[in-house]
Amino acid sequence: MRRSINENSLIVSLKPKSPISEEYRLLRTKIQFSSKDQELKTVMVTSSQAGEGKSTTISNLAVAYAQEGKKVLLIDANLRKPSLHRIFSQMNHQGLSTLLTGHTSVEDTIQATAVSHLSLLTSGPLSANPSELIDSPAMKELLELLKQQYDLILMDTSSVLAVSDSVIISALCDGVVMVVAAGRAKKDHLKKAKEQLDHVNARMLGIVLNRVV
Repeated sequence: MRRSINENSLIVSLKPKSPISEEYRLLRTKIQFSSKDQELKTVMVTSSQAGEGKSTTISNLAVAYAQEGKKVLLIDANLRKPSLHRIFSQMNHQGLSTLLTGHTSVEDTIQATAVSHLSLLTSGPLSANPSELIDSPAMKELLELLKQQYDLILMDTSSVLAVSDSVIISALCDGVVMVVAAGRAKKDHLKKAKEQLDHVNARMLGIVLNRVV
């Protein structure tokens, strides 16, 4: 099994003493302290629109948690434009989509990564009905099963305003982190995205301001 990483994306793994890596560890700490009254088992990271760096953010955050010794599962729940398999240089011929359709088992589908304590569930082949797969009893059952096996599950999703997938997933998670690209995100987009998440009573843990010069 190939276990390598993308040098352009996983700075926490490749340069753990860098200032940027320290920022990810600080983000990890802030997320933990934002929920003292409730254990966080499932956290979704999203953005209002595409291209704001959410996949890079969640990948480095996953590494930061794994470096702490937690057993972490990173799930690419973006069944339309997945990217985590490229970041971790893994195959994507099977993944979340094949699990939800019953074509593969959990044991055969989740992949180890080059980072200790961190496992990856890629998106799997693109589906003709991603929203239906996400909003299915199989998805709920899968998360319940995985929560028994991992200390923390981090889920990457489509951007909120693009499709309904991330809103559906947010209702299944203990908390949501929104990534905002400095100078790119528009206030009305952020407001609309938050309104959609509020509509399903998603719990907002915080906002990450990304690409600050």
